[in-house]
Amino acid sequence: MDKEGKLFNIAKRYLVGGVDSPVRSFNYVGIKPLMIKAGKGARIYDYGNHKYIDYVLSWGVAILGHAHPQVIKSIQQKLDSGISFGTTNETEIELAKEIAQAIPLIKKIRFVSSGTEAVMGAVRLARAYTGRDKIIKFSHSYHGHADYLLAQAGSGLATLQIPSSAGVPKDFIKHTTVVPYSDIGALEEIFKQNNGQIAAVLVEPIGGNYGVLPPDLAFLKKIRILTKKHNTLVIFDEVITGFRFRYGVVCQNFGITPDLICLGKIIGGGLPIGAYGGSEKIMNNLAPVGKVYQASTFSGNPIVMQAGLSTLKIIKKQKDNYQKITDLNKYLCVNLKKIAQTYAVSLELIYYGSMFSFKFQAREQFVKFYRLMFENGIFFAPSEFESNFLSFAHTKNDIENTLSAARKAFKIMEK
Repeated sequence: MDKEGKLFNIAKRYLVGGVDSPVRSFNYVGIKPLMIKAGKGARIYDYGNHKYIDYVLSWGVAILGHAHPQVIKSIQQKLDSGISFGTTNETEIELAKEIAQAIPLIKKIRFVSSGTEAVMGAVRLARAYTGRDKIIKFSHSYHGHADYLLAQAGSGLATLQIPSSAGVPKDFIKHTTVVPYSDIGALEEIFKQNNGQIAAVLVEPIGGNYGVLPPDLAFLKKIRILTKKHNTLVIFDEVITGFRFRYGVVCQNFGITPDLICLGKIIGGGLPIGAYGGSEKIMNNLAPVGKVYQASTFSGNPIVMQAGLSTLKIIKKQKDNYQKITDLNKYLCVNLKKIAQTYAVSLELIYYGSMFSFKFQAREQFVKFYRLMFENGIFFAPSEFESNFLSFAHTKNDIENTLSAARKAFKIMEK
């Protein structure tokens, strides 16, 4: 048995299913979990010293690629001063300032330790600010694993074919209304039926947890119109999309201003983080200024703040790379589609900016394609319901190697 097999057997003794997150089980593609020892740039390495071109990037986190030398150096230097103090620190202030300057609608921000916490905090704040209980979310949108947000969510629930989660009482989701995405009529009807009762509409401007769902600008603008009419807040969940397509948030590209924005992933430079922000009028309802309680031992951790600050400063100096990875992603997806057609394999490729996802006619086709690509050193997200990403570290050569592996895979699938 190889080292990875031995490690996984030990993992199963102490971790539930040998993992700490369901999608890491690789159940959807029927292979043993990948265990990563190291990463550098656009590549990762397992314990058997196999290397892979990485399109998962810690689920979208590593926009600079893995182990960027400037980020690593800044973390190492910061470690010399200690790890955690549970108090406000200068780097925390600097990161807040950097984010606020990049996203003008954020006048005040609250750091937490995950995207789930960010959304939980924003929803609680919206309910307190409006004095209402009900929220609207959209089908196949994943906003973290808070009980009241797991109704018809995407991501791991979709991968495991679970409509909700066991252990969530119906009372916990009675104030959550799920509307089909892009269905303006259904949204208008919900507002009509619940006039004066809806605290917030929670939406991903670009979906990333049911494969990639490109933005529906007309629908997003209609959400903003309806919410203003009904004095309801709009919360944009940009945990995935924040700083992925531009130095800031994607809603800036659309000319739509939400009331609250949730962030995570990229702003932590690879360490656990979440944040939510908005106007002073809304954010000042948080304790200690207001009456909305939210607290965290590790929020604003100086090491995390340093990783995030270093990452954002590097991105800021390399803004042109956003167009570079957008172009590379288009080149990858267009050519993957052409190769699939050459070998008569039906494949839908959905892409936006530096994100992409696959849809095959049957799950079995995805599984076969996935395994063949994996065997040839290409690491995609192990589910059709997850998104893939490019980083600033990906090169044209990486894309060509991926396309070469795809030709081999589709040729075998044609038989």
